[in-house]
Amino acid sequence: MALAPILLRRARLPRWLLPHAWPATGSQPALADLHLAEGRVQSVQPHLPTSKNTTNGWDLNGALVLPGLVDAHTHLDKAFTLPRMDTVQPGLLGAIEAMMVDRRGWTEADVHERAGRALQWAFDAGVTHLRTHCDWWEPEGQPLAWSVLRELAHDWADRLTLERVSLIPLHLYADRDTALALAATVARSGPGALLGGFVHSTNWDPQALRHLFEAAQRHVLNVDLHVDEELNPAACGLATTAALLQDLRFDGHVVCGHTCALAAQDEANALATLDAVAQAPITLVTLPITNLLLQDATTGRTPRQRGITLVKEARERGIPVLVASDNVQDPFCPVGSFDPLEALAAGVTAAQLDAPFDRWSESLCRSDWLRRGPATLPLQRGDTADLLVFTAADAWGFPSRSQPRVVLRGGRVTSGLVPAQWKPESLTQEAPCLP
Repeated sequence: MALAPILLRRARLPRWLLPHAWPATGSQPALADLHLAEGRVQSVQPHLPTSKNTTNGWDLNGALVLPGLVDAHTHLDKAFTLPRMDTVQPGLLGAIEAMMVDRRGWTEADVHERAGRALQWAFDAGVTHLRTHCDWWEPEGQPLAWSVLRELAHDWADRLTLERVSLIPLHLYADRDTALALAATVARSGPGALLGGFVHSTNWDPQALRHLFEAAQRHVLNVDLHVDEELNPAACGLATTAALLQDLRFDGHVVCGHTCALAAQDEANALATLDAVAQAPITLVTLPITNLLLQDATTGRTPRQRGITLVKEARERGIPVLVASDNVQDPFCPVGSFDPLEALAAGVTAAQLDAPFDRWSESLCRSDWLRRGPATLPLQRGDTADLLVFTAADAWGFPSRSQPRVVLRGGRVTSGLVPAQWKPESLTQEAPCLP
């Protein structure tokens, strides 16, 4: 049954989503009226006090509204494995060791259940686009989880977009023929697949990194890297990546996750690296929760360093920056919920981010930053009406009190409790409010 037209009155949208000419009321942008029909956005206009009330709509009375969320960096294959593990040694390498032991017992049913649970959590939170990395330690053949994630991507296609990244340790690219074969396998595995790599000072090999990008170029694959996830100031994975992309005239897009080492480097060197990144087709993804827990981690000692990359300096240079969940309830991170807003909340305090709603919420909503192409803001005419409406938060304290939310997908309520004062009668027949 088709949805009747609906008007969301007096919505508070973030400044990054509004045109420069958008009117203001004092120091705040004017509230907006969002017209939805057939599950799509028809128009976004400033609210006029003279606008007639309508029973076919909600009066949000200034409630915060965001487009559907993007979780740009997760690990569905590892999710929820922590409860079955013994003591995990602190730090990144200790977590890797624990994970290698656990994965020996993985089955397709085990991965499917855990990853499916994670997708449901993300869906309930309002995520519309999720990218997961998949551990790939075998130079020949595909890991068990890769086919499971492909199946889940198909099963969830009408609810969210699921992309898969082959998380391959850099040393497996040392041989050029092996690199080409790995890329060919990824390319044949269906849509939504990207070539990935784990780039760290413990496996550093600039020639292998070149082979990775040459293989991606040959097989027309975008790339997503774990790079410089450490506080070693000598780490140079990001700087080398930027240089290689220029040298190879790389046609695709590259996402670099973590890049924690920038925060430990001499400022001049770090900023020079960011200057080079700004000239390359690179998006940075920061993972505040996991990196706050993993970096500078020693048993019985309070960490001194934060482990978050230089997000402010990157944005100043026009580099796209996304914030994502990363690991959830596995040896790398004992907490998490596949709600990117939780990651943003950690980033706000760790990186001292100002104006989180008006400025930094953009880092949770820009799926176009995950690919190469023209910038496309959400909430344009014709876009699917995937929206989050926050019933308890305000723009000053955001993302505090952002957990209570109403999630609309295609204009229908899929989760959340709609306040009675919003007068949601027009939606209740098509999409009942969930408790």
